[in-house]
Amino acid sequence: MSEKIKFKNSQGQHLAALLELPNEKPLGYAIFAHCFTCNKNLTAVRNIGKALNSKGIAVFRFDFTGLGESEGDFEDTNFTSNVDDLNAAADFLKSNYEAPSILIGHSLGGAAVLFAKHQIPSIKAIVTIGAPANPSHISHLFSDSVSEIIENGIAELSIGGRPFKIKEHFLNDIKSQKIEVAIANLNVPIMIFHSPIDQTVEIDNAAKIYKAAKHPKSFISLDKADHLLSDKEDSEFVGLMIAAWSKRYL
Repeated sequence: MSEKIKFKNSQGQHLAALLELPNEKPLGYAIFAHCFTCNKNLTAVRNIGKALNSKGIAVFRFDFTGLGESEGDFEDTNFTSNVDDLNAAADFLKSNYEAPSILIGHSLGGAAVLFAKHQIPSIKAIVTIGAPANPSHISHLFSDSVSEIIENGIAELSIGGRPFKIKEHFLNDIKSQKIEVAIANLNVPIMIFHSPIDQTVEIDNAAKIYKAAKHPKSFISLDKADHLLSDKEDSEFVGLMIAAWSKRYL
């Protein structure tokens, strides 16, 4: 069972979400944070959600401000606003359903959940999938445009074949994040998924996250998977592994 939802971010803009519920009473609620410039309807996100539902876990996936079906302008967002959106999602769940127990983040969304956890006291477990060890890693996607962004304050570039405008405040924001402190003080179990052949976010990022985190921490190698988990078997595997692992903490 799924429900289409609109909830407000900290700026009063409506964000589009989908709450997928298992047939029975949920063991817990998970929030999924999608990758940079992606949206909640990415095939891998849907597959992971279905796998979690099959094991009794509800999944709340939404579009960050300015992406997908959500309101707002992408060019006015940054990493900090993504974290704020996660907090707004958690507040919505707490007020209308149940406080979330799990944060799951893919790529830059993985970095975002590591920060958001500190503002969401109900979280009992964290999962990252192909996440960078620092938000500033994402700048490699538009490295050729950095000088233009600094000079003009904004630049339009192509990411994944789609045009996006990036402002200088985005660059400044990702440079200012101190992720090592956020990881070291999670105080909840963390599961780290990463592919050794990931061409977008290299495998050494997973090693850095693992080293910075404290136990209990776990790592699963997504052998032969690409960054977007394009193969259905890979995303279903991730979902089932998250469900099996997280039940210990739910």
